[in-house]
Amino acid sequence: MALSERDIEHIFEKLRSGVVPERGLEAFAVGIEQQWAEIHRQLKLASDREGVFKFFRGGYGCGKTFMSRLTLNDAQSQGFATSFVVVSDNDLHFHKFDDVYRRVVQELGTNSCPRGALADILDRWIAKVEDALIAAGADEDSSEFDEQVAKRLEEELASITGGKAPEDMARVLRSIFELKQQGNFSEASALISWLSGSENVAASAKRIAGIKGDIGSREALDYLQGILEIVKAASYKGLVIVIDEAETILRMRRDIREKSLNGIRQICDAADRYQGLLWIFTGTPEFFDTQRGIAGLAPLHDRIKFSTYEGFVNPRQPQLELKPFDRERLKEVALKLRDTYPIDPTVTVPHKISPEFIQQLIDKVTTGFKGDVGVVPRQFLREFINILDLAHQNKNFDPSQLKEFKPQDLNIHEESITQERNYFESEPDDIKGYAAVEF
Repeated sequence: MALSERDIEHIFEKLRSGVVPERGLEAFAVGIEQQWAEIHRQLKLASDREGVFKFFRGGYGCGKTFMSRLTLNDAQSQGFATSFVVVSDNDLHFHKFDDVYRRVVQELGTNSCPRGALADILDRWIAKVEDALIAAGADEDSSEFDEQVAKRLEEELASITGGKAPEDMARVLRSIFELKQQGNFSEASALISWLSGSENVAASAKRIAGIKGDIGSREALDYLQGILEIVKAASYKGLVIVIDEAETILRMRRDIREKSLNGIRQICDAADRYQGLLWIFTGTPEFFDTQRGIAGLAPLHDRIKFSTYEGFVNPRQPQLELKPFDRERLKEVALKLRDTYPIDPTVTVPHKISPEFIQQLIDKVTTGFKGDVGVVPRQFLREFINILDLAHQNKNFDPSQLKEFKPQDLNIHEESITQERNYFESEPDDIKGYAAVEF
């Protein structure tokens, strides 16, 4: 699929900032064929109304966020609604399901509405209900038509959720429809915010719907099931939710950490109930394998444990392993980006940026990280895009004259890795050996 100019500009602008693009990732996805096949299998299961979950496992720089974004893009192109949530130790404690629900619903996206798509999904569902009534002989010009639609919405919500939708959810949905029909879009929008988990909705809007309070943790997953069923009733295949950087849970206070891990266990145990929903969690080996993490919660660890057999890994087990970059894969990514770069065809950037130069740059960048290719993709791509820009802007620029690369603006992960490498290199051999055992 050809990329639009807008998507190409988006890719390079994000990479300049060391951020994973949200679109166009397929343009430089390499070396993930086995993992990609497994993701497609999971999406097929969800489209067949299975409730499924998957854990992306990989160290820093393995591309967990990249793979997650790529999955969501593909899911949307197949007709799924999606949500991308990053775990935060400030405003997302995973044992508080109202927190999880709010973040998931606020980040809802579709192929036609990238973010905040709940209102659009509701409109599509309501339109389908109206069309079904008209097809059955109802008169859309009748004064009773709106009441027929409102009644059918309540009946359909009860039907698609097996009668498990909270009563307040039905009241709010009916009120949203009625307010829109009256042209009162402000109050309708307020109730959509309430349905999205907002705790800042005016009491006047709540009174219109006959509700009190906010969506709490106990009923939040019932509301999520209601949203999932509405998503499918609006003609989407299902819902894919990514929970990125789950290892953040390890930094939380012990009681919160343990409750959050148990919250993930509850979601996995209840997955079958959410037909058409694929949960994806991303985390580091430390998150999965240490007692502070999933290994310390036996019921969850036993269910999703990671196994290898003499170096062979089954991608269909609950944890999908993402491999760190090697030099060849990094070189292939660079070549794809070089050939995608948005330039005037008369400019000879590809000739200046030869495969040989790319290899030299990879060597320089990895030297800055003591040869550890697995942690350099972000730094390498920032440097590489900078060189592409310079080659495009200055016809006399000769990238081959680049003498040295020094990592700049390191994040906490890159900083810790370089400090650890420097520490071991500066110590005598006997200390290195002792430290290696300790770590």
